[in-house]
Amino acid sequence: MLMKTRFNIALSMVVGAMLGGAAIQALHAQAKPPVYMIAINEITDQERYAKEYVPPAQQSVKDHGGEYIAAGPGTPLSGNLPKGPVVILRWNSMEALEGWRNSPEFQAAFKIGEKYAKFNIVAVDGLK
Repeated sequence: MLMKTRFNIALSMVVGAMLGGAAIQALHAQAKPPVYMIAINEITDQERYAKEYVPPAQQSVKDHGGEYIAAGPGTPLSGNLPKGPVVILRWNSMEALEGWRNSPEFQAAFKIGEKYAKFNIVAVDGLK
């Protein structure tokens, strides 16, 4: 009986340590700041851009885990920024953003979009 009790205590300690380690790893993964992508697209054909490019591009973002933070006309405050709508997307990591950018779905949409717009895109690490 004493042996069984000791075994159960030891097993409980091992399982507890494993669960604690997994929880710590999950917290470290969550602590990594997101990555933001900012685009200012200079549109040459608004109607076709909106009809042919925007729907598949937005769907590809959604399908690959991106999140729209802001989209619409920007208000220039300083400098010589391109004229066009501003889009800000949030991704969990640079790898996630690159996975989306290189996906067949986005690449197909991007080829369409290039016919109707010039893309000015930058990615930046978020802060904690």
